[in-house]
Amino acid sequence: MITASIVLYNENIETLKKTVDSFLNTPIKKKLYLIDNSPNNNLESHFINSEIEYIFVGKNSGFGKAHNFILDKINSQFHLILNPDVAFDAEVIPALIKELKANKEVAFISPKVVSPNNEYQYICRKHPTIIDLINRKINFSKKKIYNNEYRNQDLEKSFYPDFIHGCFMLFKTQDFKDLKGFDERYFLYMEDADICKKIDNMDKNKLYFPKVKITHHHQRGSSKHFNLFLYHISSAIKYFLKWNF
Repeated sequence: MITASIVLYNENIETLKKTVDSFLNTPIKKKLYLIDNSPNNNLESHFINSEIEYIFVGKNSGFGKAHNFILDKINSQFHLILNPDVAFDAEVIPALIKELKANKEVAFISPKVVSPNNEYQYICRKHPTIIDLINRKINFSKKKIYNNEYRNQDLEKSFYPDFIHGCFMLFKTQDFKDLKGFDERYFLYMEDADICKKIDNMDKNKLYFPKVKITHHHQRGSSKHFNLFLYHISSAIKYFLKWNF
């Protein structure tokens, strides 16, 4: 059995339906948790299904804390952390599960990610540093960005990166529970980088598996909205203080 959780906040209903349908089309036993941080529960009526549990939080509790709401509920073998803006074919999750089962040392697996125009998204990164984050904002060294994104190797082959962006993270459920989910001190941003560091500390790996792919409508919110940029800065400070960078 697989479970999945999607955290919602004023989502575009058509985009979200594509994500939900992608998961529900997976040909194995499953349950989807929709955890709604929106100011109202308008989305609930669109997702009445025996394989879906809708949870209305009543406030914006943040990304990590919302995903953690269902930590005690899930008793599956695998758990998927899923963004509300992705789409994928029915064979993607079974292929990832097969690979995850074959790798005892891997805590979670992620597929190749492309934009709707089929442009490759560089979700694999080295562990972030302060210089790297500044460089990504002001772009003083493309070479450093490329190195940070593993562009010097064949990204059509599987490997174990330091950090994988969290739009689609398929965990072994017990590992996710052992990690105690996401660190709730981050309201938004850096939760995925943080959990990757925690995985290192439990001597397990993260696997990038590009033989299957998903489509991600990447929003790049912190580069478009000043308040999201401030959340990103706040989370980065917490991250570097926690990990002694």
